[in-house]
Amino acid sequence: MKTIKTILNNTLFNNLRFDFKQIFRAFQYRNYRYYYIGQGVSLIGTWMQRVAMSWLVYRLTHSPFLLGVVGFSSEIPIFLAGPVAGVLIDRWNRRKVLIITQILAMIQAFVLTALVFTHQIQVWHIIALSAFMGLINAFDMPGRQSFIVEIVEKKDDLGNAIALNSSMFNLARLIGPSVAGILIATAGEAVCFLVNGISYLSAIYALYAIRLKPKQIKPIVKNVLRELKQGFSYAYNFLPIRAILILLIVISFFAFPYIVLMPVIAKDILKGGANTMGFLMGGAGIGALIGALILAARKSVRGLGKIIPIAGLIFGVGLIALSFSRVFALSVLILIFTGGSMMMLMAVCNTVLQTIVDDDKRGRVMSIYTMAFMGAMPFGSLLAGAVADKIGATYTITIGGIICIITALVFARYMPKIRKVVHPIYVKMGIIPEIATGIQAATNLTTPPEE
Repeated sequence: MKTIKTILNNTLFNNLRFDFKQIFRAFQYRNYRYYYIGQGVSLIGTWMQRVAMSWLVYRLTHSPFLLGVVGFSSEIPIFLAGPVAGVLIDRWNRRKVLIITQILAMIQAFVLTALVFTHQIQVWHIIALSAFMGLINAFDMPGRQSFIVEIVEKKDDLGNAIALNSSMFNLARLIGPSVAGILIATAGEAVCFLVNGISYLSAIYALYAIRLKPKQIKPIVKNVLRELKQGFSYAYNFLPIRAILILLIVISFFAFPYIVLMPVIAKDILKGGANTMGFLMGGAGIGALIGALILAARKSVRGLGKIIPIAGLIFGVGLIALSFSRVFALSVLILIFTGGSMMMLMAVCNTVLQTIVDDDKRGRVMSIYTMAFMGAMPFGSLLAGAVADKIGATYTITIGGIICIITALVFARYMPKIRKVVHPIYVKMGIIPEIATGIQAATNLTTPPEE
């Protein structure tokens, strides 16, 4: 029988082993550097708007339920439109799609700014603008996920690029809420919305600056519904993809909505203000950034799957601890672990999917991934707000943490079956090091040739 030390070595520590020299290797690609910087600046503004919007809703209504409604309105379009968006993204020029989504998001931010500056803002305005942003994200999120493959030339560096993307997202998550908390307290929510609108200019410029090799446009012979059905069938019948998506759906529904209750935690439980909420979000951002850098430093995607249930367990325990904490400093510390485990869970699932999925179905699978991640959250946010109104935020978050732990344990039981399916794919791609050099060359077959 294996000792506890042996089990931990074979699961957690071996899979978190990393080399700092590997962290920034995706920056060797010019296109990726432009993309990273442009999106990074824009995401700081996005996180500022998220915090300001949640605080504005709670300041106007003092209702956890309406926080859930706003969260629902911002994410339900992803659930409804995401799959069709994935089919279209597989057909369209992904860079043009992203430029359009960034322009529309900028307009949304400026409209929100004008309404708050003129004191005309009402809750229904926020709900409507959140729904509009959700529709934009239905195209933007899978588009960005699929676009990474076009700007990172070597498949071996794809995992590093995805992890660096997560570090970018969470660095913005660290900076944005902290700045938003200060601006809300000193200048009001409208300034945060204005800064967000301006920040989109960096993303638009970066997308225009990216240089891509022209590709031949292939004639479209299938209709949208047929391709949509094909994408769902592919995801359902491929065990690793199905297992990861089910895990994400359950955790996104029951556990991730703790974010919409953050104003309640900051104001009612910890007796703080906007700065308190900003620092809480910043704590989660610190943990997520650390987790992202650990993943970015890994040399290979091999062994990543084992991290999924471990990260899920840590995330669930963190939620339970957060729900009962009444000390600000302790809550921030807990959120560092919670944010780190949540980020690692999402980034590892993303990396594994991007590695094993067929290239011609990438847009559809990543739209389903987005639907599983973001699409389940609106229903969870709505439920979390309603339940928190009845039993309080503490027990609502505790229940989510318990369900997260159970889900991670169930996923761990399926790991041997998943490993058997993924192993031959990694062999073909040359990820498994014991194979011959000739087979390693098959990695090139997983990337479509430039035409």
